Amino acid sequence: MSLLYSRTLHGAGMWSAVISRHKRLRLTDIDGGANVAMMLYNAHERTERYNMPDTLKGQHIFHLRSPYALHSDMGRLLASITSDSLGWHDTVTGHSDADLVLKKYGPLDFQTARNDWHRNSRDCFLIELAKWGLGKKDLIPNLNFFSKIVPDEAGRLSFVTEHSPPGSHVELRFEMDTLVVMNTCQHPLDPDPEYRHRHLLLEVFQGDPAAPGDPTLSIRPENQRAWENNQTYHLLRF
Repeated sequence: MSLLYSRTLHGAGMWSAVISRHKRLRLTDIDGGANVAMMLYNAHERTERYNMPDTLKGQHIFHLRSPYALHSDMGRLLASITSDSLGWHDTVTGHSDADLVLKKYGPLDFQTARNDWHRNSRDCFLIELAKWGLGKKDLIPNLNFFSKIVPDEAGRLSFVTEHSPPGSHVELRFEMDTLVVMNTCQHPLDPDPEYRHRHLLLEVFQGDPAAPGDPTLSIRPENQRAWENNQTYHLLRF
């Protein structure tokens, strides 16, 4: 695959872009212990966006891994996970806000610490969403790549530390033109009392469409039906 774009996000970095159909986004945890909070939207019809309940119930899963897919609220596929070194990415526990970060890590503002100040995931999302004409009403349940959350017998959720070693990666193939909005703030359930600045390598590659027998489409019949909806959408729209 041909590399088209590369960027390193430093600390609690944020980023957004439209990535076109068939291209691949590869995320690499440089330092270990990263968390990548991500929201996804149809680039052309932004009222269509990632749907957490349909993604989980349609594929009979609680967490994401290769070769599962990310479903939209219109019964289509936004992206497929084509490569994954961890086998577990959180889908259910959301993201941090200003109150949580203040209570957990204490005050540290931009005037005091410049780019090392204590950002929170919600404000990072809103800053990036505003660049695309979106706002609070467009916040959705997000993905947390590189983070593992497990339930106990009572249903209580806990964060698994040291889940993502340095060099861990996940790769997405986009099944439609997709607005990707992300940040690297710490996971809201991370028990680490220190606010850490980790680094993430972000790469976009040229890619090919799903071939017959693609594992994402064959792992669940719901994925095949959603992919067929994608084919109809692109046939009639473009």
